[in-house]
Amino acid sequence: MPDSYFAADMERLTQLVANMFIRVVAHNDRLPLGTEKPTRFHSRAPPNISLSDYMQRVSKYASLEPACLLIMLIYVDRICQRNSNFTISSLTVHRFIITAATIACKTLCDAYCTNLHYAKVGGVSMQELNSLEIEFLRMMGWHLIATQEQLEQYYLTLVRQDDHMVLQSDLETNNAPDNMLPTTSS
Repeated sequence: MPDSYFAADMERLTQLVANMFIRVVAHNDRLPLGTEKPTRFHSRAPPNISLSDYMQRVSKYASLEPACLLIMLIYVDRICQRNSNFTISSLTVHRFIITAATIACKTLCDAYCTNLHYAKVGGVSMQELNSLEIEFLRMMGWHLIATQEQLEQYYLTLVRQDDHMVLQSDLETNNAPDNMLPTTSS
C-alpha cells in the first residue's frame, strides 16, 4: 500500500476499513451481554448482507473519498470514548456505518448526496437516517473534524494491523541491501 491514503486504491482501502470493523464486531460479539441499553443504532437481528459487502456498497454508491473512510474509524473511537455503554456489534455496525459515512461526506466533501440517497444506499428509511444522524451528532458532541495528521496516523495503523498489507516504505526498507539499512550507533 502507498505511504499516504491519498494514493491508496479505494477498493483496498475500503476492504481495510471493513476488516477493522469485522475485527471489532467479532471481539465485541464475544463479550458477555452487559447493561447496555438499546440505542437507535441497534437492530433486532444482524442484516443479511456481510459487513465486507456492505462497506463496499456504501463506499461505491455513496462515492466515499479516502478521508471519509478513515474518519469513520476516528468516529468509532470518539463515540466509544464519550459513550461507555455503546459498542460496535453485529447489531449496531451497519447503521453506524451508513450514518458515519453520511456525516463524513457532509463534513469533508464540498459536494455530497442527499440523505434520501444515503438512506437508499444503506438500506434504511430517510426518516431513520435523519434520526440516526441526530443521535450520532449528539453522541459525538459535534466533534466531527480530524486533522490531516490524525487521518494519516489512522491510515498507517490500519495498514500495519492488516496481515495482508504492507506499506510501500516498509517494503522498500525490508528489500534494501544490508548496507542500506539504517544502523544504530554504539
